[in-house]
Amino acid sequence: MSNLGDTMTAPNAKRLLWAGFMAILAAGLGFAIRGGIFDNWGKEFGFTATQLGAIGGAGFSGFCFGIILGGLIVDKIGYGKLVTLALVFHVLSAFVTFGASAPESAYNFLYWGMFLFAFANGTLEAVANPLVSTLFPQNRTHYLNILHASWPAGMIIGAVIGWVLDDKFQVGWKMQLSLYLVPTVLYGLMFMGQKFPKSEAAEKGTSFVSMFKAVGILGALVACYLLALFFGDILKAKFPDTAAYLGYGIGGILLLTISVITRFSFGSIILFVLFIAHALVGAVELGTDGWIQNITGNLFTSEQGKFLFIWTSLIMFSLRFCAHFIESRLKLSPIGLLLTCSIIACIGLHLASGMNTFPMAMIALGIYAVGKTFFWPTMLAVIGDRYPQTGAVAMSIMGGIGMLSAGLIGGPGLGYGKDRFAGEELKKADAALYEEYKSEKTSKFLNLESTAVHGLDGTKLAAAKEAKEKTDAQKAVVLADQLGDRSTLKADSYIPMAMAVIYLLLLLYFKAIGGYRALSIQEATKGE
Repeated sequence: MSNLGDTMTAPNAKRLLWAGFMAILAAGLGFAIRGGIFDNWGKEFGFTATQLGAIGGAGFSGFCFGIILGGLIVDKIGYGKLVTLALVFHVLSAFVTFGASAPESAYNFLYWGMFLFAFANGTLEAVANPLVSTLFPQNRTHYLNILHASWPAGMIIGAVIGWVLDDKFQVGWKMQLSLYLVPTVLYGLMFMGQKFPKSEAAEKGTSFVSMFKAVGILGALVACYLLALFFGDILKAKFPDTAAYLGYGIGGILLLTISVITRFSFGSIILFVLFIAHALVGAVELGTDGWIQNITGNLFTSEQGKFLFIWTSLIMFSLRFCAHFIESRLKLSPIGLLLTCSIIACIGLHLASGMNTFPMAMIALGIYAVGKTFFWPTMLAVIGDRYPQTGAVAMSIMGGIGMLSAGLIGGPGLGYGKDRFAGEELKKADAALYEEYKSEKTSKFLNLESTAVHGLDGTKLAAAKEAKEKTDAQKAVVLADQLGDRSTLKADSYIPMAMAVIYLLLLLYFKAIGGYRALSIQEATKGE
């Protein structure tokens, strides 16, 4: 299928596809600009890498709430109302983010500004994913990949903006970040006045309980665990000793509520496995993307870091238009494609941990980019193919799980890795120098006391990097920070390795039942 008109189920399908494209482009644009100004925030407010990771993480956690809540109600209230809600939150997030000025309050303004921005993004994806899945039911993998080509497109534009405005003209970070409002206005205009189709499940009048049945207790367990981590994280400021317990309490109540709503349906084991896999997708794809400009800019130069980010995003953008061609020519099922990509991504990240020259960086990160290209949209296509009876519910929960994982595990985890490994390298090289440069704040992973470490102070580290005539001590600090980044990338490569194991098991499962194919609602619900 080579054109956009061959599987359309609505006369305005093309306009709706490109309106969704523009909406996700706005999200990618804001994401890329934010990643490029992490160093500005660290320098201006003295944040640690873990704090920056947490702020970036809010840009994922908020997405989870937007896509899950939106996914639960979109089949009942319609797509148009959610698009309007997203517009409001996109504009509101700008006002909150721009309130960051004083160091003592900047963290909260940036955190909640990013949360609101992500909430708007999630709400839009709760519209776009099931919409495109409904519009093109015969070739979901192809068209969902086209829809999500907008994400790297936004990242390319955002990286170029940062490259020109930040590096060349030193334009303030607030002005840079405000530019995501341009595609925000455009997607609002493109969606305006359009008639939206209903999903197959909604068209047949499927009840909410029936849509949720396949998710059940197992699927809800994955989402509720991540939500427990989220609530524990945001409550720790007021309840430092009991926040984790309160978070798990909230997660437990949510799990019980969902169990009652679904009449204690156990849920699909395969869907549960897909949710676990997508949590890993969020951690490795979006978590890495959130830090990659910072890491490559540290290992090479800031300009080279931005170029490498554009390079990997351009590869993703181009290849996402080729999903159908790759599947048909290589005879790969969506699961086979995901397995292949996991292996490629693992190799790319492992090579990236040892990159010493710019050409080697282009090769290593190019391999990683090829691997990560098809993860997110192909996982959504699998849900649409195998669980059509869930409407937008399972697809939106999966998206929420991926973003929550990126926000709670991927982004902060890489930030924690940078703090831990850089601190260990400097302490090993010069313990006294480490004591001088270490941050007063501890960095932890998943709020576990056993993981507490002292990273390097963001302000002191920035001063060492920017010094034109570096002292021996400053050279040692910069080197330790670079070695920490390399170790972080190596640790990151184990995530797609775990994903490859999961996809291999799924591939064997589908082979055992006669092969992978899309199901109708009648087939999917048979035996429930």
